[in-house]
Amino acid sequence: MTQSSFESLYGFRRDEVRLANWRLAPWNLWAFRNVSELVPTAVISAGFPPAETPDADATGLLRESLTVAGERKTLAEILEQTSTDALIAMKSGRFVADYHAADFTTANRHIVFSISKSLTAILAGIAWDDRLLDPEAPITTYVPEVANSAYGDATVRHILDMRMSLAFEENYLDTTGGFARYRRATLWNPPELGQPGETLLDFIATMPKGAGDHGGPFRYRSPNSDLLGTVVERATGQRYADFASARLWQPIEARQDGYITVDAAGAPRAAGGVVVAARDLARVGEMMRLGGMIDGRRVVSQAWVEDTTQRGDAEAWKQGDFSRLLADGRYRNKWYQTGFPSRAFFGIGIHGQWVYVNPKAEMVVVKMSSQPIPVDDPTDKLCLELFEGLAAVI
Repeated sequence: MTQSSFESLYGFRRDEVRLANWRLAPWNLWAFRNVSELVPTAVISAGFPPAETPDADATGLLRESLTVAGERKTLAEILEQTSTDALIAMKSGRFVADYHAADFTTANRHIVFSISKSLTAILAGIAWDDRLLDPEAPITTYVPEVANSAYGDATVRHILDMRMSLAFEENYLDTTGGFARYRRATLWNPPELGQPGETLLDFIATMPKGAGDHGGPFRYRSPNSDLLGTVVERATGQRYADFASARLWQPIEARQDGYITVDAAGAPRAAGGVVVAARDLARVGEMMRLGGMIDGRRVVSQAWVEDTTQRGDAEAWKQGDFSRLLADGRYRNKWYQTGFPSRAFFGIGIHGQWVYVNPKAEMVVVKMSSQPIPVDDPTDKLCLELFEGLAAVI
């Protein structure tokens, strides 16, 4: 039998990609670019944007040698090693390099996983600017359904900064426990025979409190950010996708529609379900670099951006989950501060998704990837070295 063009390109047939395996290699290479064929989604409309500008030639940059993880390698070698689908670089507001892997273009979109959290927090900031959302208010002000859960005595600030006391393990490889149940509720995993179906909010409303009080160490738990998406919807009176379109996507003049996965009730997977084009994500990073402005348009207040990029509790970070990655880091409003001299900050998602903003170098880098395992600390550290090194050659 003659191979289809799809099979020739990817090494497997389209009908082999299923809800049960879409985040596993090798099927993730296609699935991360085509999530809407697997999970229900809502469109984040770009409206009627200007035409996209031509790609910036990355040939010269790909030949540049950088030292990462103690080895001297070309950028092309590093991108191949880290399963890169796209790398976009901006310098002083201009696109200076566009790299795409096979069968990937500027117009294509890619799931950004937990960078969705960073985008959701921008929407929370816009709602705060509109005086519709109070970060210090109890979560139950907006979502009373969670009153009998761990969230019943927590504030919006606790979920913004991941300082919730929550009895929940963030285990991406779990197939039978709480995290697997969570993914079934988001429609990211197939239903389990004999188990009742539940919505994302149904699941969140049953989550028990952990040991200790809220407001302690940084504890990375994704359901916090899904709940923040619902808080934004309740505070604004708009669906997540509609609010994101009107107040973020169209104001930055995103060139491609984005979308977000939704559960059976239409609730947004605000913690990880956003799918966007790489250049449009870079435009978000540029807006954050410029203090909430882009091309003279105010998107979110400077006060919110400064709070996001300059505050955060250093001690909560040091006692928290990711201090091994950044010894002097901080976390605020779902963005990471590096503590580097460059004052860089970033959003990150599993399987190698990054939006990295270096204010000192006036640089924004977006990296979209299909890394075979969800969490890879050595590769994350390599990428941090890579992004800082790029500042010297871009």
